[in-house]
Amino acid sequence: MRPIRTSFVLLAALLAAPAIGADIAPSTKPSTALPGVRLLPELLEMPGLDRKRQVRLYLPPGYATSNKRYPVLYMHDAQNLFDDATAFAGEWKVDETLDALSKEGKLELIVVGIDNGAAQRITELNAWDNTRFGQAEGRQYTDFIVKTLKPLIDSNYRTLPGRLHTAIMGSSMGGLASHYAIAQYPQVFSKAGVFSPAYWTAAPSFDFMANHPLPKDARVYLLMGEKEGESMVPDVERMAGVVRKSGYPADATVLKIVPGAQHNEQFWRSQLREALLWMFAN
Repeated sequence: MRPIRTSFVLLAALLAAPAIGADIAPSTKPSTALPGVRLLPELLEMPGLDRKRQVRLYLPPGYATSNKRYPVLYMHDAQNLFDDATAFAGEWKVDETLDALSKEGKLELIVVGIDNGAAQRITELNAWDNTRFGQAEGRQYTDFIVKTLKPLIDSNYRTLPGRLHTAIMGSSMGGLASHYAIAQYPQVFSKAGVFSPAYWTAAPSFDFMANHPLPKDARVYLLMGEKEGESMVPDVERMAGVVRKSGYPADATVLKIVPGAQHNEQFWRSQLREALLWMFAN
């Protein structure tokens, strides 16, 4: 087995992100969230994990004045998605990006963001035990999304609930979790945005993906920055090879490696629009 290596900067980013947990004092920064963003009114129980979690929701600009049903994108690390006041190192501007795409008539989505678990983030987003970071909780976390959260959202909002209209996306550990989710539940998700995936924390993920080939109509967007860490680019290239060898169509996946890009929200924010338009292309 190849030894697990990563840079100090990348490791610091993975471990620092939990510091934005809900038990931290509110930020003094002004909110940048747009009107379409709201909190679900109650924290949700996470079966099998003995904890609760805040969920944040983005609704398209025309939601309140139409009878339309919308595709749904599930995202991790919700504190970082919509609002500088809650973000660890700057927000993704998911709401601004989707408001603009809606205005242009190109894409309208409901986004369901799950707050990260603070100290539990690195185990919740990993479906495989890691001797360095602890026992995996990713299976229970993914089951929470599929079996608790998705039914709640589909029952209370005008969604298009079928797999062809359901996607999952995240970065770093969230990228790893998103790739696991589409492979574990291909009957639920047909699209995955796998940004800067932390495969180095989950050596068994390569065999898992090889043994769980995706349906031919699934779409996977693999993104990596050239300067994210010494093993990051080789790992995503290796995973792309694993996916190709499983018989997955070449035109149903993207592998994009961006020169000079580093492991941060600014990079992921800059790539969001392109990834969403490809994932949800008709």
